[in-house]
Amino acid sequence: MSIQILGHNYIGGQRSGEGEVQLHSVDATSGALFETPFVTATEKEVAAAVHAAEQAYPTYRATTSAQRAAFLEAIADEIDALGDDFIAAVSRETALPAARLTGERSRTSNQMRLFAKVVRRGDFYGARIDSALPQRQPLPRPDIRQYKIGVGPVAVFGASNFPLAFSVAGGDTAAALAAGCPVVFKAHTGHLVTSELVADAIERAVRKSGVPAGTFNMIYGDRVGAQLVKSAGIQAVGFTGSLRGGRALCDMAAARPQPIPVFAEMSSINPIILLPEALKVRGDAIAKDLAASVVVGCGQLCTNPGLLMGVRSPELTAFIEQLSAAVSGQSPATMLNSGGLSHYNSGVARLTQLPGVKVIAAGGSSYTQAVPHLFKADAALLFSKEAPLEEEVFGPSTVIVELESREQLIDFAANMHGQLTATLQAEIGDLQGNQDLIALLEQKAGRLLLNGYPTGVEVCDAMVHGGPYPATSDARGTSVGTLAIERFLRPVCYQNYPDSMLPVPLQNANPLGLLRLVDGEQTRAAIGA
Repeated sequence: MSIQILGHNYIGGQRSGEGEVQLHSVDATSGALFETPFVTATEKEVAAAVHAAEQAYPTYRATTSAQRAAFLEAIADEIDALGDDFIAAVSRETALPAARLTGERSRTSNQMRLFAKVVRRGDFYGARIDSALPQRQPLPRPDIRQYKIGVGPVAVFGASNFPLAFSVAGGDTAAALAAGCPVVFKAHTGHLVTSELVADAIERAVRKSGVPAGTFNMIYGDRVGAQLVKSAGIQAVGFTGSLRGGRALCDMAAARPQPIPVFAEMSSINPIILLPEALKVRGDAIAKDLAASVVVGCGQLCTNPGLLMGVRSPELTAFIEQLSAAVSGQSPATMLNSGGLSHYNSGVARLTQLPGVKVIAAGGSSYTQAVPHLFKADAALLFSKEAPLEEEVFGPSTVIVELESREQLIDFAANMHGQLTATLQAEIGDLQGNQDLIALLEQKAGRLLLNGYPTGVEVCDAMVHGGPYPATSDARGTSVGTLAIERFLRPVCYQNYPDSMLPVPLQNANPLGLLRLVDGEQTRAAIGA
């Protein structure tokens, strides 16, 4: 393909550039500006994008499972067709290596295909049928049937750290489109060129699939997010970013005349607990693998392990020495943008200045790249009211804490903030002696790992990428995996409707062959067969 950038907003299948404020994308390594400016959406254009999504919603949500799945697969095909020049442009904009971006492109297209499979499978409809009981005493029961529909237009905010998989065609967009919800996407200012090229791919799929033009819309701008969330036509929000940004969106959405849900992934330190038998058996291997996990992607992953804990022992002392050596051997790396580097350096400086915290390893020195850091902190800081060790530092650093006793570990687990992940490095004896700890972690995290590392999120049916606040704004959902579709659905009940007027998933003949809950029993059988 030939890279062509226009820099205009996507509204109802058309390009619009009425605004006067311009943004420039930046070469993440050199700081040079990309030539083409991007035009910030005006208030009128934001309103038009929402209106286009509203107009598309009735038709798009009425698409059949086959039509909607084919649309998602068409998006996947268009993304796969983005070639080497696309990868080069994204790499220039983000400083991410081509191999990482090639993998992320595949992840992005594959999650579209996975949601297409979900749509064809049909279990997301959640069909439930309670047949009429006209002879029931003292009162008859009417015929009652329920299934789920898309909530309506969804606003999605692009993430900074995954320019493909959590961005224009990322998990939130895929889940919303699979649910039958048109999308208004706010492009992240850190990768404007990438956003336009992926949006072009989605627009090609829209035209090829015949879905309404307003099914997908995209706007540019630093300050358009508030208007988007406050727009009456928007019925839900998907966001991945900072705690401050996500909380602001939640507050805006709650203050609307019609409050709407915000599904925000925000902040997590992803603790790793080092149990004694594991350290005895494989402490050196854990140290090497853990150092690699801390620096992968220059630490710019929401599952980056930011806190390590173990009870004082000779094995833990040896492990800290091994981990220090492993971190010292890591090299500085370029972050996605200068703003990310500034925030990372501020986080490192904050930790360095805390009483009871010291740097015990650093991977070189650099003014232009992020330097890996390993800190050691006094256990008392874990129990401080301000919880300074639970404030995320987004980048290649982590903090290790040597606890005085197992009781301290239990105390911290009972009171720590909500997390995306919690990891145990443990042998079977460790697990048998820590069932109470595991029970606490179940209350605090969305994903529990054993003898692994949280930096690596499989896109599958069983994945949970969510957790109690402040990891996310709603712990009942996930932003990765097929359960993500549930965030953008709501149940609708039909009472005493004639069969011919019911939605297809609820009709007696069960033409889609769904597994339905009929009179308390799971069955694929037609009613009356």
